[in-house]
Amino acid sequence: MVREQNIATQEKAAELINSGNTDAGVLMMFAEDAVDHDPAPGQARGRDGFRDFFRTLFNAFPDAHLEPATLVADDDHVCLAYTLTGTHQGEFQGVAATGKEIEVRGVQIGRFENGQIVERWGSTDELGILRQLGVTS
Repeated sequence: MVREQNIATQEKAAELINSGNTDAGVLMMFAEDAVDHDPAPGQARGRDGFRDFFRTLFNAFPDAHLEPATLVADDDHVCLAYTLTGTHQGEFQGVAATGKEIEVRGVQIGRFENGQIVERWGSTDELGILRQLGVTS
């Protein structure tokens, strides 16, 4: 039953985040002191760091969408492969808006306790984003 609850939390929080309700999605999914073992540049610790990460993402890509491709779980972990799409309409890692569309893959492993992620490992193809924005080859 724990496995199913963790999956449901992951899926509902992703729906909230995709719909623009970032704060509610982050509050649902991440424990207050959640540890991100692979933080984005400048990302603060804990739930606030995750909240700021998603705000930054949606400021740069207002139509950002995370589409789950594969989900695998046990009683403690939810592992997710996903595709991130969006249109670059705000600053991203120092790059001014280009209007270009991006599509990259990523993975996340979340370790759950009491229905929330307490540890996260993961990666999104940031080099792929920069290539698609024309910043690097």
